[in-house]
Amino acid sequence: MKADNKKTTTPAPDLPVGARIQREVIAWLWVGLIFLLINGTVGQARVIPSGSMEHTLLIGDHLIMSRIGFDAGVPFTTIHTPLWRNPHRQQIVIFKPPFGENAPDYVKRVIGMPGDTLEIHDGSVWINGKRLAEPYLDAPMNPTEHFGPVQVPEANFFMMGDNRGNSYDSRFWGFVPRGNIIGTPVVIYMSLDAPQEAWDSGGIRLRLLAYANALIHPGTVRWKRLFHTF
Repeated sequence: MKADNKKTTTPAPDLPVGARIQREVIAWLWVGLIFLLINGTVGQARVIPSGSMEHTLLIGDHLIMSRIGFDAGVPFTTIHTPLWRNPHRQQIVIFKPPFGENAPDYVKRVIGMPGDTLEIHDGSVWINGKRLAEPYLDAPMNPTEHFGPVQVPEANFFMMGDNRGNSYDSRFWGFVPRGNIIGTPVVIYMSLDAPQEAWDSGGIRLRLLAYANALIHPGTVRWKRLFHTF
């Protein structure tokens, strides 16, 4: 007759309530730390506060921005460092404007690359003497506008909004250094039709009201824009 070699396991004793709470707190602290690291080095959420990129991006579009390869930062600080990736022409990027230390981040399109000679006339942008095709523009540029020629310095970029008649961009404040570029939009995860003031910096109360209104009136959500990728 064979002996029963099956091993029996003793169930782990229940932890005291205090120990269980401590374990849960530590677990959530790790989750929070991982989130902060991801938020600082991989991606961040952004909301469009102005109409300078219409109709590519609308006021109230909520974006997920990828920082991969562009920039890495320490969460809740202004400390950041540029990485190896450079934007390509006509790519939409998010950057710190080259003026005002506390100015909010801008979203524009890269038009001029380092070394380019850029000018604007006859209702078009001209790069190195050639007209730039811009199918993303919803309306033609002002045919009377004249700008340049200017040469884009090394490690700098010339940014413009798609809504050319309502865009405060490199035509007014100059070039954007590569170190100011922090990422590129990846996807629209929410889009709300709400007053522009709700998305301004410091408009927390109006923003919360916009979110609450979307729960009561789902028609304020621009459903067709959700999950649009770039």
